Amino acid sequence: MRGFWGLMRAYWFSDRWKEAWGLTLVIALLTALSSKASVWMAEASGELVNAIAFFHDPTNLTPLASLLASAGTLLLLVLLKDAGLTGIRHLFSTTLHRKWRGWLNGRFNAALLDANHTHFHVQTGGMDALGNAVPPPDNIDQRVQDSIKGMTGGAIGLAMGVMSVTTSLYFVGRKLLETSASVRGLEFLGNYGSFVLAMLAVAAYVPVNTYIAMKLGGLMERLSVRMQQAEGSYRGELTTFLRRSFHVAASRGEGVQQAMHDRLYVDIDKTWARLNTVNAGYMSFELIYNFVAARIVAYGPGLIPYIHGQINLKGYITGAELVNSLIGQCSWFIQVMPAIATLKANSRRVTDLAEAIENVRHPQEFYALTGKSEFNFANQNAVFGLSIRNLELMHRGSDAAPFLTVANLRFKRGEWTFMRGESGCGKTSLVKAINGLWPYGRGSIVFPEGVRSFYATQDVKLPQVSLKQLVCLPGAASDHSEAKVAVALHKAGLGDFIENLDDEMREGKCWDQVLSGGQKQKLVVARILLLQPGLLFLDEATAALDPEAKIAFHQAIKDNCLGVTVISVMHEATPPKSATGAEFYDSVVSIADGVATKQPLVSLPAELTTLLAQPLPASEQWPPLRFPRIRLKEK
Repeated sequence: MRGFWGLMRAYWFSDRWKEAWGLTLVIALLTALSSKASVWMAEASGELVNAIAFFHDPTNLTPLASLLASAGTLLLLVLLKDAGLTGIRHLFSTTLHRKWRGWLNGRFNAALLDANHTHFHVQTGGMDALGNAVPPPDNIDQRVQDSIKGMTGGAIGLAMGVMSVTTSLYFVGRKLLETSASVRGLEFLGNYGSFVLAMLAVAAYVPVNTYIAMKLGGLMERLSVRMQQAEGSYRGELTTFLRRSFHVAASRGEGVQQAMHDRLYVDIDKTWARLNTVNAGYMSFELIYNFVAARIVAYGPGLIPYIHGQINLKGYITGAELVNSLIGQCSWFIQVMPAIATLKANSRRVTDLAEAIENVRHPQEFYALTGKSEFNFANQNAVFGLSIRNLELMHRGSDAAPFLTVANLRFKRGEWTFMRGESGCGKTSLVKAINGLWPYGRGSIVFPEGVRSFYATQDVKLPQVSLKQLVCLPGAASDHSEAKVAVALHKAGLGDFIENLDDEMREGKCWDQVLSGGQKQKLVVARILLLQPGLLFLDEATAALDPEAKIAFHQAIKDNCLGVTVISVMHEATPPKSATGAEFYDSVVSIADGVATKQPLVSLPAELTTLLAQPLPASEQWPPLRFPRIRLKEK
């Protein structure tokens, strides 16, 4: 689905092809019937005008009945076409739109949220075949929702228009042939004279104006893309602002935030003004085009044979209505050009996203275009734990030098390791690299086979789901019973919320707003206790907790996750100890001067530490030292 036509046909060749083709065939049938009804309406219009023109004719014995019958027939045909065929077709077309959009939306979500972490990699810029930098796709949420919806709806409308033009050419063309008459000066065409004149008028009028419409449509397409980008940036900033609303209020930063919003909206306003100007010009062009088509071009071809008495008034009106119908159908492309421009803009946004997703299917090949990405991930027997060998971490750029080097690290099963170093030395980068979330560098990372890992970060974002689902993440709420979830919450120190397990909100607020930073990190503890990982990464996961809460955080994991291997990054220079003074951690990884080394955590036993902290009894204390006084003589 990397290209436009791939996106267009994918649904019709998917596992839901019966649904797609069934709805399409019904729409095609209703479109053909609607086009045939247009021919019937043209004939009925001719009958009505004829009944009006000959109402006072002496030979017309039932003028009122003829007039009412003609008007009633035309009204019934209008109801059949517009209220019946068109309305039912709209229902089926919107159903097809809903089904197609839902399928395509599901495909994009599955592609973004796969085990390859595509949603993470796709937000990194790449490089094209010519070596030019390619920025990451902007406003992915807008592309997946608004652009897919607009593209699928526009494509269905375009296809229906093409069907309508095709069927109209067939039915209306046949009727024009049947009612065609000879034209003075074109006798060599026989009875096809008026038909040829009508076709020449349509062929001369429609293509020229279609070309003008295409030029204006191209301008509207470019402005539509720019409008989507500007609106997406503004919406993204609003979303980010609402997530940090408290911080803006606490720092009284509303003025700066307002200035930022004003600056982003200026882009929207300028683009909108240009788009409105083009739309107004196109609307004027379309109105003039429709008037000329309906009043001049449609009635011109039949005027010559009517003047020379080769066709009567009824035939003239019927032929003009048929030509007008034909022009209207063939001009459908002109009438929907703004929608087509929007369709092209949406399809470009969607295909660009699809292209970006395909490009990161193999992350290391993708990152290798903009730097060195030569990581090797493997598995080994769980007895040997986690191993890191000859690891070098780099930044973007083919000539970038390593900022962190790891010769050989091994984390044994059940070992707790504390990672320390100055801010910016690469602690978090190392943890990301171990988890396959650092793009540039090289080396081998060997995981214990069959061991589940869990990565807890400092910043905890909570989606708007029930509290039970929040505790069960990254699994489903159905994976665990309410009793197990309640026990995990209690052990994590959030027992007060157990009665709200099934609630998505509390006191009118979502859980992301209800829970404080420290409570969110306790929620992470509940997840760990419920998931029981064998390999646990703590990346500043206790930064919002006070010292006592940090001890409780570690103690809960120590007591309930037996055999877990822990690798932890903290702000502290020394790792926390239990309430009795016992060490939680067994080893420490120190990062200095771009090199990571590991050594056992050296500390005195807790009993000895406690003993040394106590004062000695008076009987066991050394007497105070006394020094003899020395008198210095002056020279």
